[in-house]
Amino acid sequence: MVPLITNHERFAARKASLEVELGFPVSISGLTGPLRIFQRVKGHRHSIDDATTAWYALQKAPSAKTCLDLGSGVGTVGLVVLWGLGPQAQLTCIEAQETSYGLLQANVACNDLEARVQTVHGDIREVPLVQKFPLITGSPPYFPSHGGTIPADTQKAHARFELRGHVGDYAEAAKRHLAPGGDFVFCFPFQQKARCIDLVHATGFRIVTVRDVFPRRDRPALFSLYWARLDWDGPITEEPPFVVSEPDGTYTPEMTAMQRSRGFGPDGTNLIE
Repeated sequence: MVPLITNHERFAARKASLEVELGFPVSISGLTGPLRIFQRVKGHRHSIDDATTAWYALQKAPSAKTCLDLGSGVGTVGLVVLWGLGPQAQLTCIEAQETSYGLLQANVACNDLEARVQTVHGDIREVPLVQKFPLITGSPPYFPSHGGTIPADTQKAHARFELRGHVGDYAEAAKRHLAPGGDFVFCFPFQQKARCIDLVHATGFRIVTVRDVFPRRDRPALFSLYWARLDWDGPITEEPPFVVSEPDGTYTPEMTAMQRSRGFGPDGTNLIE
């Protein structure tokens, strides 16, 4: 009987050849459950905004059977949503940045998800998909192109700055591909809440709920999570804040529960292989 190969073993076996192909060192990180991801050692990295966006999407659309992830990067939102939706779910990812797309493809392959994940290399503003999706997610870049010093590193630059569109462009792409009655879930900086709402509402979407995320209870909010629909005509509901940690750095009960739902222990250890 041939022994089963774990995801981690696939990643470990692929690491050296992938580094040669892509031309830079990568690390292997736990993502959710048994899923792993390759990330550039000195590139744009998976963070709390991706983790909470995926978690929020699963709160708002837990029964979706298909999902579209816009501007997927290396897959850190879409793959978590796919895992949370269950083994029958399907995912489509659109990513334009070449380095991130190469890592996205490797992450899908090494997690043995090629039968369930379609990857599309292209600009979300231009890609025409025939399929409509009940759930669409996104983690748009946070800053206008004139809003700071753009990193020389192209992966970091495109992940952080609006070089291929802003949150309104993400909403336009979501509008084109959303199934009737579908849900659009995304994140955006807390300090740009008014701008975000204006740009998203201009496309015809309406924000249903917004939830601010605080890195620590004694620090300002970093970003907000949004749930939007095209068929909503009610007011925006401001949900209670999501607080990641207490002033001493320990996780709050809510963050611990979110980590547990992803297969992580309270110290950040991945408990599921």
